[in-house]
Amino acid sequence: MKTRYSFGGDEHIFVEVDEEMSLDAFFKSLSMTNAVRNSNIPGVTEICPANASFQVKFDPDRIHPDDMMAELKKLESAAENAEKRLTTRIIEIPVFYNDPWTHETLMRFRERHQDPNGTDLEYAARINGFDSVDDFITAHHSTPWFVSMVGFVSGLPFLYQLVDRERQLQVPKYLRPRTDTPRLTVGHGGCFACIYSVRGAGGYQMFGITPMPIYDPEQKVRHLKDFMVFFKPGDIVKYKPIDRTEYDRIVAEVEAGTYAPRIAEVEFDLDAFNADMEGVNAKLKEALYVG
Repeated sequence: MKTRYSFGGDEHIFVEVDEEMSLDAFFKSLSMTNAVRNSNIPGVTEICPANASFQVKFDPDRIHPDDMMAELKKLESAAENAEKRLTTRIIEIPVFYNDPWTHETLMRFRERHQDPNGTDLEYAARINGFDSVDDFITAHHSTPWFVSMVGFVSGLPFLYQLVDRERQLQVPKYLRPRTDTPRLTVGHGGCFACIYSVRGAGGYQMFGITPMPIYDPEQKVRHLKDFMVFFKPGDIVKYKPIDRTEYDRIVAEVEAGTYAPRIAEVEFDLDAFNADMEGVNAKLKEALYVG
């Protein structure tokens, strides 16, 4: 991987670890952002991590941009040799696939889609070589996903599928973005899944919806009382397909303040994952249901 450094005006430096998203690039980017944070470089005011890159904002009155660039480059070699191991959590996210709300929305915007005569799931299944929508949905929820970035809008996670590159589900975004997307839509664009934290415009394909809130600025939802944003980079997600009855039950529990997501603490070792993806994924999923 060839890291690229570039200035963004006189207050930012953008560091691109790799042009393509990969777990190796993510871990190097994570190590570098941690190193920047721990180094306490004078003048650094903000560190913004992304999928395989990050941006540093600094005060040019306290540190010259060239000096800031030099400080960041010093940290790269240490990041390359950093341990690729992460203590994190795996979270079960219930998903009502092919739900009526995203279906109604996607039908309103068919003229902006590659396939005006089908649905987003039908299109995704076809271009990924699946015989049916059900087969595609199974491929979507059967393997874990890695949260590589949170942002774009508040609380929105970008998720990278934990499979080898040849098996990754890939679907292009809409030809033109929609002006509406239901809150908590489970979407997909390129190789990334996402969950729309709020209602609004969007261009990702829509596969379903979750009843589990992931962003609450008022912090009234039980599992968001400590922090308004649920996800953080490094989290691992396991989607669980549910039906309308289960969806309504969880919505009622959220409103009653009794709903608690299923979460387990896990160790994720990148080298172990690269050596045995199926075995590591099986252990990750097992951790959710132990005890």
